[in-house]
Amino acid sequence: MKAVAFTLAALLAALAASPDVRAADDPQLQRLAVCQDRWLDWNDDVARMSRFGNYFETKFDRSSADGAFAPKSPTSVFGWSVTEVYPQSVGMGVGFSLTVNADHARARTVIERQIGKPMKCSNSEGVRSCAVELGAQKTVILMTDEDGKAQSSLVGCFYLYQQ
Repeated sequence: MKAVAFTLAALLAALAASPDVRAADDPQLQRLAVCQDRWLDWNDDVARMSRFGNYFETKFDRSSADGAFAPKSPTSVFGWSVTEVYPQSVGMGVGFSLTVNADHARARTVIERQIGKPMKCSNSEGVRSCAVELGAQKTVILMTDEDGKAQSSLVGCFYLYQQ
């Protein structure tokens, strides 16, 4: 009995000492992903852009030539792990987007609840894409594979098409 109690105590101590690998949600990334904030609006606010740039550099590393950045440590939004961040684009458009570990159905439900509006979805060229316009140059998007079974989704705020 003493051996079981000692083993249990050792296990509990080890668990208490180990760091939590689940990251707390990042409110700034969440706000950018659903158009509550837009870096486009900060162009005339040098101090805010500088603060965001410093924040971003401390949390992310460039991971590929396509403009993606990877979190330096576990990062999450809406309870989902963030795997990539695209701070200046949504596909071929200007905006802000991130790839999260969430299937289409869960992502759509949470995003719609967050923005308070239903999204309209369509399938095209192997991609299921949902969107809702919240205002001028403010469209929340959700993209995943056409059958919606992928375990990752792209969520973001689309501003305008690149020229």
